[in-house]
Amino acid sequence: MHASSDIALVKDASASSRFDFETAFADHYAPVVRLVARVIRDPGRAEEIAVDAFHRLWKTSSAHGDSAPGWLRRTAVRLAIDELRRRARRERYDHLWPFGRVQPPDELFLSSEEQGRVRAVLAALPKRDAELLLLRGDDVSYEELAAALSLSPASVGTLLSRARLAFRKEYVRRYGEQ
Repeated sequence: MHASSDIALVKDASASSRFDFETAFADHYAPVVRLVARVIRDPGRAEEIAVDAFHRLWKTSSAHGDSAPGWLRRTAVRLAIDELRRRARRERYDHLWPFGRVQPPDELFLSSEEQGRVRAVLAALPKRDAELLLLRGDDVSYEELAAALSLSPASVGTLLSRARLAFRKEYVRRYGEQ
């Protein structure tokens, strides 16, 4: 029983040794931070989320290799969406806190009404729709979208169109025609 787990560890170690994590970090850190920052509008928090995505990449040997950039972007977008949802939950329950919530100056500066609306709608969409829209908004090709989200390349256009329609419907439902 011990020998099989040792063999698995050796296989994982050899797979990880072929993957150059430092190069992946150097090549993809800045784009991942920009992607996350565009979603959550908090550069400092975007850096933390990007580091978390890289940590998950480092721990997930099955994501190492050619699929690492797509896996990394997908993971970063999912973490950013989770952050939006946490914020939305926090805002829903802020009124219960007797002392109110004080917004930091940088948050006041970075948030605008329209950006807040878009983030709220993205947080309300199904995860795959939000991921498709955010990654496509970052100029990710259809092929990269298919690889990153484990989709059939032939269905990316249709799914993206449906995600855009779902976004529009949710936006109109919440805020009316603009």
